[in-house]
Amino acid sequence: MEDRENSGGTSDGPYSKLTYQEDFGGDERTLFSNQEKHQVSMSMVRPDFSLNHYRLLTVSLAVLAVILLVVDIGLGVYYNKLTGGQSAVMDISREVVKLQAAYNTAIQSRDDAKKELAREISEQQITKWELEHECKRSKTYEKQADKLQMDIAALKSHMPMLKQGCRHCLPGWTFMNSLCYYFPFSEDISRRPWQEARNFCTKQGGNLAVIDSREKHLAVTNLINNYHDATRPISQTGFWIGLRDVQEEGNWRWLDGTRLAQGYWNDGEPNNQGNEDCAAAYPRSNPFKSWNDAPCNYDLKWICEMTPRSAG
Repeated sequence: MEDRENSGGTSDGPYSKLTYQEDFGGDERTLFSNQEKHQVSMSMVRPDFSLNHYRLLTVSLAVLAVILLVVDIGLGVYYNKLTGGQSAVMDISREVVKLQAAYNTAIQSRDDAKKELAREISEQQITKWELEHECKRSKTYEKQADKLQMDIAALKSHMPMLKQGCRHCLPGWTFMNSLCYYFPFSEDISRRPWQEARNFCTKQGGNLAVIDSREKHLAVTNLINNYHDATRPISQTGFWIGLRDVQEEGNWRWLDGTRLAQGYWNDGEPNNQGNEDCAAAYPRSNPFKSWNDAPCNYDLKWICEMTPRSAG
């Protein structure tokens, strides 16, 4: 018991008995015995604990290896995803560049189309104006053609009277109802006041026409209706005749002093508006409403009358 206590051993069981079975002598043997006992104690203490420790370490290393493998795989996958994402970003960037180029091309095409459209609209407007111009010209030509047809018809109806006038009247005068008449239908002959028109007739050997019968009136109005220019205002289409009321208002007399027996006044005429003392015949569809009174200083055409030469 004392030796066991001196050696400092406190352990019980077979390990303690194995340590003290041999008998050693001297200090070296005591020292060696202590060292050997310590080694034996370190190598022989709890073999099941060391085995578990190794197993735990192995499992830990295996787990660590698995974790590292998983981390490595994860990093690889992440890297692949990252590189794949970068590739996708690059692809998207290339697509964006293509789309931008296509957009710029579309914008340029749109601008070019707008310019072309503006040019086409401008040309269309010019064409429209030109069409309106041509339509207006066509209508003018139609009117001129109609007037020419009317003039031809009037000349055809006038030709026999002109032929008769060549035998009985001065050149340019018309023979009808056994008298010679002059009508300045040409626009080259300017309109004149009543007195100047009468002076023209007297210089030719006649006077302003005296329309004192139904036959004379119908023949005169038919002729001036045939030469009527519808483009002129009605106020400019009258023809002075030898009838006036200058001596007494409302007392209409012919140039030979004969009082008017039957007039062919338009409705409401004569009305003496503005000192209207001279009479004029106008081209109207109703020949019995063809006369108006007008101011004597007003410029109109006129009708001259003369006795034919054969009857003189």
